Amino acid sequence: MEPLTVEGGKATLELRADGILNLKWIAGVRIEADDAHAAMRAVNELCGDSEHPMLVDMATTEAVSRGGRAVFSIPCAANRIALLGRSAVDRVIANFFLGVHTPPCPTRFFTSRPEALKWLMQDLNAVPDQAAD
Repeated sequence: MEPLTVEGGKATLELRADGILNLKWIAGVRIEADDAHAAMRAVNELCGDSEHPMLVDMATTEAVSRGGRAVFSIPCAANRIALLGRSAVDRVIANFFLGVHTPPCPTRFFTSRPEALKWLMQDLNAVPDQAAD
């Protein structure tokens, strides 16, 4: 699937073949409440009635406003979120969010894409409990 441009043009979103949502913010962007709402609407529209783990590529994001951080605390179609960054600024933004807001689902910060994807795939690879006869 080709990535969709999120309303406002500050991010793209795709549902990968492996079932992981990939939300990628453009370099140098400041995420405001309207941008966060647009991203969450896109996630919910793309997923419909299903939930998926989501990789949020926030590397080189300049900042997230207080209003933007609040929006990311609202539940959406993501059931597990990996925040992927590269810089100390990315880590500060993620840690501030995680320290001040209660995420709507399990959420962790990573600097390694493979580690983030491995963590996201845990739920996808889990074998459902088998009922005893």
